[in-house]
Amino acid sequence: MEIGTLFLQSNLTGIITLSELDWITTHQSNFTRLEESIAIKLGRMLDAGSVNIGCRLKS
Repeated sequence: MEIGTLFLQSNLTGIITLSELDWITTHQSNFTRLEESIAIKLGRMLDAGSVNIGCRLKS
């Protein structure tokens, strides 16, 4: 998994899963500065309510 792909998917669907959040927290020590800024942006989107924690149904 990559943080950029995760960001785009969350931005598109408006949903981030608990397992994706868990992946971010366990790998954040290895993030580059760009990846850190993307993770911060995701956190701000969660705080603002534009992205919600939930599950995605596969079609």
